[in-house]
Amino acid sequence: MFNIIWGFGNKSYLPLLMLIPVFNLIWMFVCGFKGNEWAWKNGDYDSEETFMKVQETWNRAGLIYFIISVVFSVVFFLFFFSTMMAMLAGIASQGQY
Repeated sequence: MFNIIWGFGNKSYLPLLMLIPVFNLIWMFVCGFKGNEWAWKNGDYDSEETFMKVQETWNRAGLIYFIISVVFSVVFFLFFFSTMMAMLAGIASQGQY
């Protein structure tokens, strides 16, 4: 979820390639597969444990952001479609088409 922000936070700047349209559809998978390797090489971590704790924090933040995004999307679409249905019902009850 945070590929570009994650890249800055881990001193890995290859995720900036996500800004290239169409190429980003492929590059997001490359970042997913190779991201931790890039972060480990570019970061100055004391141990593998420290590195894994930092990455777990990023994973939690991404999961929370994903859940919030899904909830807001569902609420938006429910509101949008209920508003549209109410408008259509109002038009239909007036006999106008």
